[in-house]
Amino acid sequence: MNIPVNQFPSIEQMTRRLGTGNIGGTGYPKKISPDTSFQKILEQQFTGHELTGQGLKFSKHAYERLASRNIDLTKEQLERLETGAKKAFEKGINESLVMVDNLAFIVNIQNNTVITAVNDGEDKVFTNIDGAVVI
Repeated sequence: MNIPVNQFPSIEQMTRRLGTGNIGGTGYPKKISPDTSFQKILEQQFTGHELTGQGLKFSKHAYERLASRNIDLTKEQLERLETGAKKAFEKGINESLVMVDNLAFIVNIQNNTVITAVNDGEDKVFTNIDGAVVI
């Protein structure tokens, strides 16, 4: 296979095209202090995606399921649900089953949103999840 030599720009050419500041407006810094740890950079990139302090959102469907199934969450259960979602986030799970006492919640971790809720009185078959957390 013959690839023309000048088909792809060099790193230097791309650097000149992008100029100074953020690369393509993505928020990735061009210059990073040599003493900045990888962990710190990773945390900065995920700011806004972390669950800590933001609280979970509940979808309309989840609200309807909570009401129709007479599920009343205590403050302590809600905190445990948020803890479970945070643990799922830390493990890289996208769609998680989070078990709190006798309640099951499907949580979209990327959107920080509870999708549905199930209690003891129903069959429990969960699909399209890639992880589970029991709190």
